[in-house]
Amino acid sequence: MKKIFTLSTFVIAISIFLTSCVKEDPFNEGYWLSKERAEVVFSSSSCPYYIVQTNLGYTIAASNSKPFVGEVLYGDFSYYGVKDVYNRTEGIIISSDVKEYGLSYNGAQDALDYYCY
Repeated sequence: MKKIFTLSTFVIAISIFLTSCVKEDPFNEGYWLSKERAEVVFSSSSCPYYIVQTNLGYTIAASNSKPFVGEVLYGDFSYYGVKDVYNRTEGIIISSDVKEYGLSYNGAQDALDYYCY
């Protein structure tokens, strides 16, 4: 009787463990590559903001995990607010807060001066 109880408890524990495993979906890079492409043109350790250049102009954004100059990003850079951005150079997804978008080169410099200094 003791063996049956121990064996059945063991089988139940194993079956619960195996049924709780979930297969994770593979990363869909095609989804991110369909978004707007941007290249980081300014990033500094003394300022929490960085500037990216898109086809529609320059964008000012902030992030906890700031990208470096020259890195390629994919995401929605033409809307205000916090959103996920794919850093293709590093292969990671970061959360980014877009503050200004559609700026000229001089406008981006002025906005950076406003936000950083």
